Amino acid sequence: MTVQSDTTAPPQPTAARLAPWALMLGNFAVGLAVLAPAGMLNELAADLAVSIQQAGWLVTLGAVVLCFGSPLVAWATSTLDRRLLLTATLALVAAGNVASALAPNYAALMMLRLLTLAVAAVFTPQAASAVSLMVPEKDRSSAISFVFLGWSLAVAIGLPLVQFIADHLGWRSAFGALAAALAAISVLAAISIPARLHGPALSLSSWGAIARNRMILLLLCITAVYVSGMFLIFPYLGPLLSGLVGASPQTIASFFALMGVTGFIGNLVASRAVRRVGTFAAALASILVVLLGTLCWWFDASSFVMLGLGTALIGLGSLALNSMQQARLVAVAPALAGGTVALNTSSLYVGQAVGSGLGGALFAHDWIAGVGPLASAFLIGALALTLVTRRAG
Repeated sequence: MTVQSDTTAPPQPTAARLAPWALMLGNFAVGLAVLAPAGMLNELAADLAVSIQQAGWLVTLGAVVLCFGSPLVAWATSTLDRRLLLTATLALVAAGNVASALAPNYAALMMLRLLTLAVAAVFTPQAASAVSLMVPEKDRSSAISFVFLGWSLAVAIGLPLVQFIADHLGWRSAFGALAAALAAISVLAAISIPARLHGPALSLSSWGAIARNRMILLLLCITAVYVSGMFLIFPYLGPLLSGLVGASPQTIASFFALMGVTGFIGNLVASRAVRRVGTFAAALASILVVLLGTLCWWFDASSFVMLGLGTALIGLGSLALNSMQQARLVAVAPALAGGTVALNTSSLYVGQAVGSGLGGALFAHDWIAGVGPLASAFLIGALALTLVTRRAG
């Protein structure tokens, strides 16, 4: 991929150092905006007088919007200046979270969430595209992995904070705190991302080239199947722990923190190890670790020890795979990176919608012990598809 920017002068050293941090923190805040309801399902359900399944639809329908919105906005905004685009996105998502904090009822909150996430669909793929324009080709995989550490931090730090704030101050305060974080990060993005930074425009023929590339399609399927398995458990972690082992809000927060901390460690290890072992081996290892975690949930869903071990393993491998998938897609077709990264993000949200939808159905039919077996089945499918990509590649 030819790295092009029509910037007339190279960015200042300070800005060059801060820009990846701004993109990583932007992913943290946007990722948390996407996942926030998962940290307060019990509080949302109780205060808005809806069921756990209905509260879970805030995640499921939001993922549907993100699924369709991500490739569409990538195509519509591919020629725009990255600094303006990313800064405006963060500011608008902040405004959407302020509005969500003031929502009078469930229906209004759902509508505001969907509108906010339609805007948020811009950020993650364009952040990956932007950082790939700022670094040499040899550093691209590790730079993309660093930017996606933001999603790890969203789970490691953000969701436990959301759960704590929602439990002590209410879910409205949690949305308000998230809005403040988004606003602050938008300022950092505005002062650090180089101006007049443009990638190659995405044409209709680009989408045709993607559709004809077997490796790209396999990688996108892996993301969707893998995330489906993980999201059978992740967004319902609080209600699952309450129903299976009678966990308190403090215990639930500690499980979110455990998943997030191990996710951060796994992503950090993967971003450093990828140069030595390659993206295929790193992706395969990530899936195997998460599969072991879902098997723990299957083996004994009534044991704190097994649920804790399973949660730690799911966290350890989960977010590392997403970074590897992004890097593999960029390597397969650098000139199509803007589209493939957007479609991978879309596949991620397909998985979120499928997994959270199935998880809600399990709650509705009072079969929450089934999350382990079903999640394991999805992970086995992702493992098989990953092995196919080695032969295809």
